[in-house]
Amino acid sequence: MIIEPVIKGVVARSAHPYGCQQAVRKQIDYVKQAKPIERGAKRVLVLGASSGFGLASRIAHTFGGAEADTVGVSFERGPSDQGVGSAGWYNNIFFKQEAEKAGRVATNIVGDAFSQQVRQQVIESVKSDLGGKVDLVVYSLATGVRPNPETGDMWRSVIKTTGKPVVGPTLNLETDSLAEMTVETATDDEVADTVKVMGGEDWASWVQCLSDAGVLAHGCRTVAYSYIGPEVTYPIYHQGTLGRAKEHMHTTAEEINTQLVAIGGQAHVAVCKALVTKASVFIPAFTPYILALFKVMKEKGTHEGCIEQMQRLFNARFYSPKETEQGVLTDEQRLIRMDDWELASDVQQQVSEIMAEMTAENFTQLGDYKGYKQDFMELNGFGFEGVDYQQDITLESLKALQS
Repeated sequence: MIIEPVIKGVVARSAHPYGCQQAVRKQIDYVKQAKPIERGAKRVLVLGASSGFGLASRIAHTFGGAEADTVGVSFERGPSDQGVGSAGWYNNIFFKQEAEKAGRVATNIVGDAFSQQVRQQVIESVKSDLGGKVDLVVYSLATGVRPNPETGDMWRSVIKTTGKPVVGPTLNLETDSLAEMTVETATDDEVADTVKVMGGEDWASWVQCLSDAGVLAHGCRTVAYSYIGPEVTYPIYHQGTLGRAKEHMHTTAEEINTQLVAIGGQAHVAVCKALVTKASVFIPAFTPYILALFKVMKEKGTHEGCIEQMQRLFNARFYSPKETEQGVLTDEQRLIRMDDWELASDVQQQVSEIMAEMTAENFTQLGDYKGYKQDFMELNGFGFEGVDYQQDITLESLKALQS
């Protein structure tokens, strides 16, 4: 079969396995030539390891100077009669291949990170594959649902405002068009459920579980990823259900940090820049901002993708040679501000000017739509040079790949 890109709205319905392999290699090549991570963690657990910031964190620690052994947890689909499987499935496989070539341990656990069964698998893997302890826990889970551990019912997140409804243009990647849509106001229950799914409760639960199992090393750190953004996006994000969830995560970081003091550890939230990820494409009315931002930051030479952002996080802030007494470079709220280049006043001024002129007719010219679409395609293994996209691939050959 010839595997071609299939997009429905903002959802990719296909992935190219060998394009995913190229994507992993491209990120590895970047961190190998970037400023290295010094004094980085040697034993790393990544929750949400198959794409975006989680995959980039894993690659950075393995190939970007720390030479870490890793365990990665993700919920992905393999090849079957229903399709070739998800991009994350192949990212896991090809990361593991490259890591083992480099002499590193790279264990992939595919399953529901909310389940007790997967947590037990992780604990057993840490004991057998990482020598019994982890030095860093990266929390990068992105999902729309989370089961209630007591009832089994599902909490479901929504992307809505918490004030007045907001009308704004939203991108359709299938039709390459921009159309107005209304972001409705969330109910109190919807806000609470979104916090349950995307807030810090599960992060804290994971840390407690690992602590109870005795697998957190002395000095173990943990980090989760967040976004705040500029004021122009506040009605959609910061003051919406997503923002409420992220605020809960920030508060949770303080609680986890207090808990980890007993073993000399720390918990932090890294506030990242706006990027094209499998999660961010679902944020309504957010696209014009990202298109304008990419345009401006690329012109200034300050644009970063996931891998550039994570390599800079860990080589310049998290394990900085110029560490503060607390060990991590943060702002006054103990947040690691990786969005500093995005929020620079000159960048935001130019972004606002572009957004003011952007319409459904000119958005591809005024914003960096080409770059945005390319990033989206690459998330799913398409658009890479050096990949034979006309290759006839059998389902049997894909099933033979081992994760």
